[in-house]
Amino acid sequence: MAGGNWSTTDMPVLPGFYMAFRSAAAAAVQPGTRGVVAVPVRAHWGPAREFVEVTGEAAIAEAFSDSELGGATAYSTLKLALLGGASKVLAYRLTDGTEAAAAATLQDAAADTPASVLKLTAKHPGERGNAFKVTVQPNASDAGKKDLKLYEGTALLRTFTFDNGSVQAAADAVNGDSANKWIAAAVLAEGNGQLADATGIALAGGKSGIEGVDNADYVAALGALETQEFNTLALDGVTDPALLASVLSWVKRVRGEGKGVIAVLGGSSADDKASDAVAKATARSAGFNSEGIVNVGVGAKLAGVEYSSAQLSAYAAGLIAGQALSESTTYAPAPFEDVTRRWTRSEQEQAVRGGVFLFIHDGRQVKALRGVNSLVSLGQNQSAPWKKIRTIRVMDSINSDLQRTAEDSYIGKVNNTEEGRLALIGACNQYLQTLAQSGVIEATGFDVYEDKSIPAEPDQVFLKWEAKLTDVVEQIFGTFIVR
Repeated sequence: MAGGNWSTTDMPVLPGFYMAFRSAAAAAVQPGTRGVVAVPVRAHWGPAREFVEVTGEAAIAEAFSDSELGGATAYSTLKLALLGGASKVLAYRLTDGTEAAAAATLQDAAADTPASVLKLTAKHPGERGNAFKVTVQPNASDAGKKDLKLYEGTALLRTFTFDNGSVQAAADAVNGDSANKWIAAAVLAEGNGQLADATGIALAGGKSGIEGVDNADYVAALGALETQEFNTLALDGVTDPALLASVLSWVKRVRGEGKGVIAVLGGSSADDKASDAVAKATARSAGFNSEGIVNVGVGAKLAGVEYSSAQLSAYAAGLIAGQALSESTTYAPAPFEDVTRRWTRSEQEQAVRGGVFLFIHDGRQVKALRGVNSLVSLGQNQSAPWKKIRTIRVMDSINSDLQRTAEDSYIGKVNNTEEGRLALIGACNQYLQTLAQSGVIEATGFDVYEDKSIPAEPDQVFLKWEAKLTDVVEQIFGTFIVR
């Protein structure tokens, strides 16, 4: 999808729908898919360097396993993103290239010299496969059949029943079972035609490929994400400054190209609880200084487990992505028992001014403080609302929705005549009307019209948008008069 920023001195080359946002304009068309968080993770199971869609906690263990040993991060990271309110998490399993699938070989029932006839291989690389064990035994109710049972530890995962006397039948039973998510079978030789009975044959050789994962692997994941549709991005607790700088550079580039992504980042547990935690958090925001980066400044505790602000970024990403455009993260309640460091009132004021997204404990519950991004110093054509997450989400929604609508219904399909341009303008106005009805923009004073001040080529249309964003009540001032 071509799109992004444009200027009269640097006109785009690719066909597409281009918008120039100004501080007085922001709104959005028919709402697209909301609530999608993208996260690169490390795991002991699952497709390597591929995307997996996760929509529930049970699906995390099924797709990646629930182990957090040996540097795995998938389970807790994805759970936090879903807990934040994401409708879907797009997970990308990172590996260092050394990953391998566990395997085992079964033999035939020849009495003298048994032959290796069937190889079982875990469907995904990783150490989880090393916990798989296989038993082959006669079927209890049919003497002409055998059962191949697959266990994970002591838990029975699946029973595959096949005709005794055919190794191929055993392979077909394993590979033809649509509910089998764990192993694949390959015939090595027919042997004497019968699988030998066996108990507790363990798969071995599985490697997760976690230890060598480095910044280059995360950067490669960012490149792969450019082909996907999502709203927010989080990392799996990593805090290396060089990697965060790479994420910042990537976000700036793809936002300039029209992909409305908000990345949520954070710091280490040590930084969160340091005596100069406030200075460290505000310094991170100053280094980002971007409307496309949200910087979480404190960790939190859940079910007795402490999460750093970098880990908590997955929750914040889910919270931001999962809200309606008319909602705000300000004072959004969170399920945590406490934060890892309670900031004083003056420190909280520093957080808001310094572009730090903070969770606080108000004496009753944990909640987000104010929905701000890391933009501290305004750039050209930016105003104070650009520092708010809600404003940027609305702008991003407009951009992506209008690009999609224009490409689906107008670009290459409508003649660039007065009638065609009026049709485009009418559709855009209808979209603004929808936003006005939902309270995202003011109900009066919005308009879309052709901008004739810029000379247009025969295949170009320049539009101007006028709309006023609404905001939520974040401060209430009262005067109590005693008579």
